[in-house]
Amino acid sequence: MLVGRTADAIGEGVAIATAAAKLAVKNQILVGTIARGGVFEIDHYMDVARTALLAMAKESDEEAERLVALRKRAKGRHSDPHGTHDYRDRDVRNLRRRARQSTGVADRLRKMTEEPDALRALVEDARVAAWGDVRGNLDRRLRVEAMRPDQDPDYERMRDARMQALKLVDLQALSSEQRARRKREKAAEKAAEKEAAKELARSERSARREARHAGDA
Repeated sequence: MLVGRTADAIGEGVAIATAAAKLAVKNQILVGTIARGGVFEIDHYMDVARTALLAMAKESDEEAERLVALRKRAKGRHSDPHGTHDYRDRDVRNLRRRARQSTGVADRLRKMTEEPDALRALVEDARVAAWGDVRGNLDRRLRVEAMRPDQDPDYERMRDARMQALKLVDLQALSSEQRARRKREKAAEKAAEKEAAKELARSERSARREARHAGDA
């Protein structure tokens, strides 16, 4: 089991590679749904995510092979180096560790490609990021003084993009949000009704006390 700096380095490498894969998937979502007018299908983009992760794993494998070659060339060399990457025997241990880290990253990434939940989570993160880009772009354009269609040379192109952008919206999430809001509103109404009932009861008790005092007088 990997521990310490090696495990931390592998975790960091996986995080960086996953972020790069998410960016690739996000770009594919934007191209597929906005530029080409396609429909967001999670299974398709899970395949895109798998391909991106495998590409990252291949890069890590190639880096590991490069480091192994550098380690073999550095072993037994004790002269002064002539540059940053002119390694010597004293660098062998570090090169071995770095190669092991790159191999660990590659192994972890390939494992992710076999985990549907991990792929689905990556695609969902990419979809949210894509929608964030589209929404941000639309917000910026909407702030341009509510330009009329005849004043905006990009109106037709952006209109199509706005319509296609709706395909990125998680309608189920929006529906859940609406249900949650209605639930909060009902809870607030019930709380208000309960407080009103308490206030009415207090008023009635106060009125009865005043009536009793008036009768005693």
